[in-house]
Amino acid sequence: MPPVIEIPGEAHLVSLLAGFPPGLAAPHMGAAAGPIPAAGSPSSFYFLEYVRPAAAGGMPVPGFPADPVVPGSSAIGAGLDVELIRRDFPILEERVHGRRLVWLDNAATTQKPKAVIDRLRYFYEHENSNIHRAAHELAARSTDAYEDAREKVKAFLNAATKDEIVYVRGGTEAINLVAQAWGRKNVGKGDEIVITWLEHHANIVPWFRLCEETGARLRVAPVDDRGQVLLDEYARLLGPRTKLVSLAHVSNALGTVTPAQQMVAMAHAAGALALVDGAQAVSHMPVDVQSLGCDFYVFSGHKVFAPTGIGALYGRKSVLDDMDPWQGGGNMIQDVTFEEIRYQGPPARFEAGTPSIADAVGLGAALAYVGGIGMPAIAAYEHALLEYATRLLETVPGLRIIGTAAEKAGVLSFVLQGHEVTEVGRALDREGIAVRAGHHCAQPILRRFGLEATVRPSLAFYNNRADIDALVAALLRLTRRKPISSLP
Repeated sequence: MPPVIEIPGEAHLVSLLAGFPPGLAAPHMGAAAGPIPAAGSPSSFYFLEYVRPAAAGGMPVPGFPADPVVPGSSAIGAGLDVELIRRDFPILEERVHGRRLVWLDNAATTQKPKAVIDRLRYFYEHENSNIHRAAHELAARSTDAYEDAREKVKAFLNAATKDEIVYVRGGTEAINLVAQAWGRKNVGKGDEIVITWLEHHANIVPWFRLCEETGARLRVAPVDDRGQVLLDEYARLLGPRTKLVSLAHVSNALGTVTPAQQMVAMAHAAGALALVDGAQAVSHMPVDVQSLGCDFYVFSGHKVFAPTGIGALYGRKSVLDDMDPWQGGGNMIQDVTFEEIRYQGPPARFEAGTPSIADAVGLGAALAYVGGIGMPAIAAYEHALLEYATRLLETVPGLRIIGTAAEKAGVLSFVLQGHEVTEVGRALDREGIAVRAGHHCAQPILRRFGLEATVRPSLAFYNNRADIDALVAALLRLTRRKPISSLP
């Protein structure tokens, strides 16, 4: 049953509705279903009745954390109440070198809301068991939680069925799974795999290795001086020997949003399959794999406010059905004798051994959390924040933004004249500002711009203008060479 929303007072309601577009209907108010959860429940800015769904025919267990719901938030758009949301992220209260933490390293990993932290704790306190293998109650609870999270991934990506969702450790493992389980079976000598200059190493190395093993050829679509894929050049790379196109949905180094839907359609027209690396897209924009038309879509949970060590591979069912296992062990077999082994169908076929159960449950909680806010609302808010950040960074003397595509997500990459990238990173850290300074595991695209490294602040929906102001003020102080120790 859905959670019941309890709004404890007019002041809270007013804060939730702040920024609603004119004429928008107020969110539905459910009747109170019991006492408001104590402080420290999954989120401080919504109040829910907690009801555990019945597992394996059992009775509901009181105390189960329901999915987070933000009343009316999917319609808030750019008027999102970010200060209210920030209260859900305990680490944002952290002090670094005596200063307020400004977390602008979201492209590397995102912070976790209380809803996810509490869900992990609840799992270990009340559900911890191995899955699919026992008749006792905790095994039923654990299995239910694990498979419920798979349903949430399916809904988040708009897959046709949860059997198209394979749990993995992250986007890197997902791409390696496809390279091994699909690539070794379908790619041979003289065949071609097409990628782009924008790719993370995780979407280069597995295909490079597969080509080395099979005698296939790796071809790379170039980008223009703004960091946009040159579609005419990409089209020329496609041909009868093209077996797969594998491309980033969003560049982790530049923030470029690629025309993934168009590129997938072009790959299919050439008779190839298409994989989209969504690691940098899933936290910034709605993703619909059916609309994209891709055969595979991969992402890492920790990029979308979930724990590390968990991610998902979407694979079109007809493609997964034709793929062999890539690892062997328990959980993925129907029957084993010394003469014959029969495997489960997807997704179990690709999930050998004990999986990261709690982290999968945490992934489900994270996707429910962002779903409660609404990905369109997040995308609208972040777009406005990205424009604000871009305008302010352009006022810093000697700063050059790398990657100026017309379509960008919340990633800003820059160099600062007269200052080494690592120097800038250290200076910002001393002021409590966390950014990435390096090659971002995307050396080819940086070298396309004649660089070995950049400074990369990256955004999430819990960032605000104060974070950007702090970043730019620190950079201005650095360009004026004021000693950090003398700052107020």
